[in-house]
Amino acid sequence: MQLSKNNLQEKSDRVYDVIVIGGGAGGLSAGVYLQRYNLSTLIVDKGKARSFWMQELHNYLGLPPDLPGKELLKRGKEHFLSLDGDWLNGYVEEVVDEGETFAVQVKVGRQNSIDPVLRSKYLIAASGIIDNLIPLEDMLNVYEYAGYNLHVCLVCDGYEMTDKQAGLFVGSEASIETAFALSWFTPKITVFTHGLFEVSESMSSRLKELGYRLVETPIKQFLGKNHQMTGVEMVDGSVVELETGLLAMGSRYHHTYLSNFNLEKERNYLVTDKTGRTSHPRIFAIGDLKVGLNQVAIAVGDGALAGTQIWRDLRRVKGAIQNLDNLPVSVS
Repeated sequence: MQLSKNNLQEKSDRVYDVIVIGGGAGGLSAGVYLQRYNLSTLIVDKGKARSFWMQELHNYLGLPPDLPGKELLKRGKEHFLSLDGDWLNGYVEEVVDEGETFAVQVKVGRQNSIDPVLRSKYLIAASGIIDNLIPLEDMLNVYEYAGYNLHVCLVCDGYEMTDKQAGLFVGSEASIETAFALSWFTPKITVFTHGLFEVSESMSSRLKELGYRLVETPIKQFLGKNHQMTGVEMVDGSVVELETGLLAMGSRYHHTYLSNFNLEKERNYLVTDKTGRTSHPRIFAIGDLKVGLNQVAIAVGDGALAGTQIWRDLRRVKGAIQNLDNLPVSVS
């Protein structure tokens, strides 16, 4: 059921089995599995998942290579709703552990917003990460090409950059290391710092030895047409021609709503077991929030594993099938 400010009151006294925070591929997968286990699930989605603005999902098995990420999410949401799951567009502000339940405060609506508190026995954090984009005065100029031939994921899209003139846009000296991985796909690399920091002499020497160009002048704008970036214009008027680009500006992890919990972390990723369970027994983390490979296919599998483990937990609490831990975890 699609929830909104108009009908949310109907659910105010309900305790869900699981609230899933994030309606991306991982959250949707978890929701589908939970509903198929006859559990009650609410997905709270802030909108614009990382995969939403990916224009083509080239590496998802069985789907057309040119399928947009937003179409995958649309199909997933329809599937979830068809199984009688609840969906709410909103921003989770805080989660409080009440003992047997979690109290989840959500901001609903941009104007005349309300802040309902919803409850569940378990929580799945699937809210992902937000990529930092190169800061230009006209950020629309960045979004015009991001997700097309201006990429944010080397693992996802390195193949698309094979033997092309590639711009690597970095936000720190540490992220310049990405160039040495990108070289697997192309030797034609120009590193842009946008004047955000000073590159050390040792790093400059490494780049020069490999034949990679280093440009430290700030960027004025991207150039191109029809969403295909063809180069960048610098603030001094010079132009660097490119065929593709990779943004390596770092990311922000969207899990501040868990600040009340002292969860184990590794480099700001949430540490989990193989089912997605965090150091809190009733909080699971899946997809880009947890330690591991950040891929749509992985997030979908994470959702299936987390949903299945929660079902196992709840079955055990209700005393059904004492040897449930011995059941296979095959996912179909």
